[in-house]
This record gives sequence, structure tokens and C-alpha cells, in this order.
Amino acid sequence: MITHRLIKIWVILIVLSFFFWNEGGAQSFSVTEKGKQPKPGTSAPIIKHAFAVEKGSYGYIWKIYLEAEDPDGDMLRIASVVDQVGYGYYPANWTYLKSPTQKYFKGYLQWNTFSSKTHYLREWTQIGLRVSVFDKEGNESNEVILPFEFVSGVRGQYQYQLPAPFDQGDIPRLGFLHIDLFEPTLMGNGSGARDN
Repeated sequence: MITHRLIKIWVILIVLSFFFWNEGGAQSFSVTEKGKQPKPGTSAPIIKHAFAVEKGSYGYIWKIYLEAEDPDGDMLRIASVVDQVGYGYYPANWTYLKSPTQKYFKGYLQWNTFSSKTHYLREWTQIGLRVSVFDKEGNESNEVILPFEFVSGVRGQYQYQLPAPFDQGDIPRLGFLHIDLFEPTLMGNGSGARDN
């Protein structure tokens, strides 16, 4: 009975993830539930809203807007993990939260996507950015997955309308992402990219 329910939930999540990954528009993202229960007597953080554009040129300054809260008020850090088609997963980037943002925050992470490891990234390279929030007890929030595709010639790539709740007033920067992307076709040729 429980196994049947879990299979149904997984199928729904996979279908939704596929839908959100392939649909156009700047607001698409998917949300997955993490399998762990919070430690007894604690609550896990919750990402309530997320937004990011889906296309931009290599070197684009990508802003990932997030709204999250934690009933316990002890959010500690944001985990950001890139999954690049043709390469795989990169190590997690951690953004630590300071005192006023540990119960609730609404802000953005900034990623200057030009990489110091490679000066070339193939046109139409696709990535998925997986973002979740951890609290001081080690509880992990739900995870949002934001797709992005590197495409040159995007018109007005910095001119977009922020959706609610990010369209109200100044939105603070929570931190920077420090992730250097690799071009898989250049790996192993002395370009400075890591070898697998």
C-alpha cells in the first residue's frame, strides 16, 4: 500500500519535472520534496517561491530569486548544485545566511556565469540549478530546480518582469555563486579543465 503510493508520487514528480524542464518561460521551476523527516522537535526550512530566467549568453549575470522561511528561525546555509547536460554534477556551492535572514528571507543569489576554467562553452549548453536550504540542525528544505540554457543573441536578456513576491521593493543580494563550468569537449586536452 505504502509502496504503491510512493511509486505514484515519484511518477507525478518525474512528470512534473519533465514538464517544467521543457516548458518555456522565465518562471518555470520544479519543486521536489526531500525524503528525510526533520529531527524530532524541529522544523525544516521551506522554499516558498523561486524565479530565474531560463536563457542567456555565456557570461550572463544570472540572478536566482528565492523566498524561504523556517518556523524555528535557524536557517544556516543555501546549497546550490549544478547539473550540466554532458558533464554531470558539480560540487555544492554554499551561501551562509546571517542573523536577520535565518527565520525568513527574500532575495537573490548572483552567479556571474563566465568561468575562469574555460573561455568557451558550447552554444545551447543546458544546466539545471538545484537549490535547497539547510538549518543548524541539518534539516533540509524542499528543493527547487531551475533550468538555464546558454544561448547567444538573446535580446533584452536583462529586461524581464519579476513576478510576485519579488516585484515589491528592493530585493537584497544574499550572496554569490562560485561555480566554474567546464566544456566537456575540451576535457583532457590541457585546457585546465579537470580530468575524470
